[in-house]
Amino acid sequence: MKKILVTGAAGFIGFHSVRRYLKAGHAVVGLDNMNDYYDVNLKKGRLALLTPDPKFRFIKMDIADRESMAALFADVKPEIVVHLAAQAGVRYSLINPHAYVDSNITGFLNIIEGCRHNRVEHLIFASSSSVYGANTLMPFSVHHNVDHPVSLYAATKKANELMAHTYACLYGIPCTGLRFFTVYGPWGRPDMALFLFTKAILENRPIDVYNEGKMQRDFTYIDDIVEGVFRLTEKIPEPNPDWRADLPDPATSFAPYKIYNIGNNNPVELLEFINILEKELGKTAKKQMLPLQPGDVPATYADIDDLMADVGFRPDTSIKDGVGHFVKWYREYYNE
Repeated sequence: MKKILVTGAAGFIGFHSVRRYLKAGHAVVGLDNMNDYYDVNLKKGRLALLTPDPKFRFIKMDIADRESMAALFADVKPEIVVHLAAQAGVRYSLINPHAYVDSNITGFLNIIEGCRHNRVEHLIFASSSSVYGANTLMPFSVHHNVDHPVSLYAATKKANELMAHTYACLYGIPCTGLRFFTVYGPWGRPDMALFLFTKAILENRPIDVYNEGKMQRDFTYIDDIVEGVFRLTEKIPEPNPDWRADLPDPATSFAPYKIYNIGNNNPVELLEFINILEKELGKTAKKQMLPLQPGDVPATYADIDDLMADVGFRPDTSIKDGVGHFVKWYREYYNE
């Protein structure tokens, strides 16, 4: 049994990750600021499923609060930190950029400083497929350079990877960064496409279809994401003995640092995604075709060779099954 600190515990991925750790017998301290970026009642609903477990302790706190975070680390002394809290959303970063610096930069610094001063064995943190930015070579590989982000959100996630590498180098903190690809499923975020589409279709409202529907996304079911996170928890990164300063590999290092993609390795066109959702709902969507939005990219596609090689795991939930699970949950939760 490990003592694990999970930030963003009331969030989509955080909630499911906490459940997986508790099921495996670990003691979990969950942290969340319960902000109103989206419906707080959904976050409370998730927490209500976690709090009955005696191995779980919840703390309401903002990771950007430097003094409180230092005190928390000193009190809890976690062995492993799974950092999933962040200001999410590419499009919202165009509207409220300061929220991304507060949470994703200042907050991340407070997390990694806590790891530094409290002998944390392993920091696992959420990055994002958005770091690939203007890259077009598919599938996206962790061994590709990612120096051309097209949104502030992506830039903050790239900054997290750089900050983690620096601390791995300076202080020997083992750091694992996870680039998630378009996560969906039950208890998902209301600002994401599947949730927005489902709500609009059931209410007979049109859905916004960006890039005229010519988008491709490597949709990844939440259980597959969480299984990847769980397996990598005990895969503590070590320095790569073959790393070369004259030909540096972005995914590894001379320090205990590693980056992984967790994606379905199977991009799906947005119109196909909508078609599957229509069949599950038994209703046809009214589509409002729109151009590509600033900050968005036309396609994502994850190379997961390193994930397979290191922990023997490949996400395999089909888009049909995953959307079906979400629709079932949505109808039950919202009494539709």
